[in-house]
Amino acid sequence: MISRYTSLLSFIFITLFLHLTSAFADSAADKGLKIAKEVEAVNSGFKGEESSMVMTLVNAQGDQTERKMNNMILERRGEGDVSRIEFQYPPDVRGTRMLTWSHKRDDDDQWLFLPAIKRVKRISSRNKSGSFMGSEFSYEDLGSQEPEKFKHKWLADEGYEGRECWKIERIPHDKRSGYSRQVLWIDKGYMNAVKIEYFDRKGDLLKTGVFTGWEKIGAFWRVKKIEMVNKQTRKRSSLVWKSRKLGIELDEDDFDSDELAD
Repeated sequence: MISRYTSLLSFIFITLFLHLTSAFADSAADKGLKIAKEVEAVNSGFKGEESSMVMTLVNAQGDQTERKMNNMILERRGEGDVSRIEFQYPPDVRGTRMLTWSHKRDDDDQWLFLPAIKRVKRISSRNKSGSFMGSEFSYEDLGSQEPEKFKHKWLADEGYEGRECWKIERIPHDKRSGYSRQVLWIDKGYMNAVKIEYFDRKGDLLKTGVFTGWEKIGAFWRVKKIEMVNKQTRKRSSLVWKSRKLGIELDEDDFDSDELAD
């Protein structure tokens, strides 16, 4: 009799535990998605952006290579943004252009114009985990980060560098992604990620991105520096914004892949 009573209690406890665990998981997923959508909403409405940036590549031995480029971003309602990066310096990469058409759910469309061979190369979705111009930034990093492309989960309310943040996990829906998951610290004031940990397909920590030097332009907080450190190769790359303007009127024709080589 005691044995049956004990078994019944154990069954009830396990059932209740599994129910609570499932409810918490659903709640954490809902909260993670809600945060991601709030971040997207707060950062929408800038219309167009023009900026100049410096990219610095540092190898494992500490040798540095510097590159300068200009960037344009056109916001699209109901879809991902489109962007065009053009390298200005050094001479061996001058004129190289990268065009990205982001999408909410579908694979992003990306093209790279290489002036040395006067050819526009379409970036295959299978190659988006590859290095962008030898840096620790991948083509995937420069593409769409739309909430619809990830499964989200809130992990904790956790501070970072003295700032109040949400710590969330996001898992790409695309099985061809270079990442198995990402962990983000989203600043509650900036409403942007201030740190991202990227895990490779094996689940190991691949690299860490740290976002610093925030400035407010109109109603929007924008980062001034991104430092991407590869934990496996000890290489790192940084992007530093030298100038940035928001609310710029841009023509969609400037983002035509057929005109990329002109």
